[in-house]
Amino acid sequence: MTPDDDGVVAGRPLDVLVVAGAGVDTTVYVPELPLPYADTYTVPPVVDRIGNTGAGVALGCRALGLRVTLVDLIGDDPQGALIRDHLAARGVDLAYAVTAAGTRRSVLLVGPDGRRTSLFDPRAVPGERLPRDLYLPALRAARHVHVSITDFSRHVYADVPAETTTSTDLHDWDGEAEHHRDFALSSDIVFLSAARLGERREAVMRSIAEQGRASLVVCTDGAAGCHVLARGGLRHFPAVPLPAPVADTNGAGDAFVSGFLYGRLDGQSLEECVRLGAVAGAHACTVPGTHEDPIRLDALLSA
Repeated sequence: MTPDDDGVVAGRPLDVLVVAGAGVDTTVYVPELPLPYADTYTVPPVVDRIGNTGAGVALGCRALGLRVTLVDLIGDDPQGALIRDHLAARGVDLAYAVTAAGTRRSVLLVGPDGRRTSLFDPRAVPGERLPRDLYLPALRAARHVHVSITDFSRHVYADVPAETTTSTDLHDWDGEAEHHRDFALSSDIVFLSAARLGERREAVMRSIAEQGRASLVVCTDGAAGCHVLARGGLRHFPAVPLPAPVADTNGAGDAFVSGFLYGRLDGQSLEECVRLGAVAGAHACTVPGTHEDPIRLDALLSA
């Protein structure tokens, strides 16, 4: 795929619809993690940035030249304005409705080695849903739909056309929490982290494929690389070397998803999709912030 001067692939329908998952991250760089109790710590400047997983996938795919729309519920508040302005400046179309609960927030404590602890405020409203007229036009135009695991996103699956592929990221699912199950069993490609799975990693991956519709289950495992369950069996892929020292691991998983989806939509082999995802994720670890500087297509392909 060759982008035009604006970075957009010309003559194509919408490539990726991202359903929900935009928020604002307040990043605090702390001297160590876990942070021992003290009344006060003096820290570097505290920064508010666009964050959360859906925004990361949308911005990552857009930086790779894909046409992207994000649909979401956000607040009529300064954080919602930050999201709208950031996405508009980077060419991501946003269709949103206002939620009275306000925009989702996270406080990220980031240690000197780039590891983070996230304190997530989902601003959830029981029973709230995305209006169908908000997402249906993009849903019908999209080649691929990536569904974030916000509760109101699960209802979108019922409207996805049969020929349209879907994906989701379960993040650090333990394999048991019911909140994630609809997403795990309704997506064609399922991403998740090995963080809470331990020795159950393979069993959980296989249960997703056996009980749901997934043809690919991709489990990222940090510096150990990733594990991929496809119809050919379970395979391990090593991590790629970081191009620079670690600055901040926030957003690495979302970057991996973006790189992988780019390869998938470009018709690349499984091996190449994994490599592109790994390169994008490695890049994300070397830049401050969650989604400030996603890797661009020329850098991804030349890595």
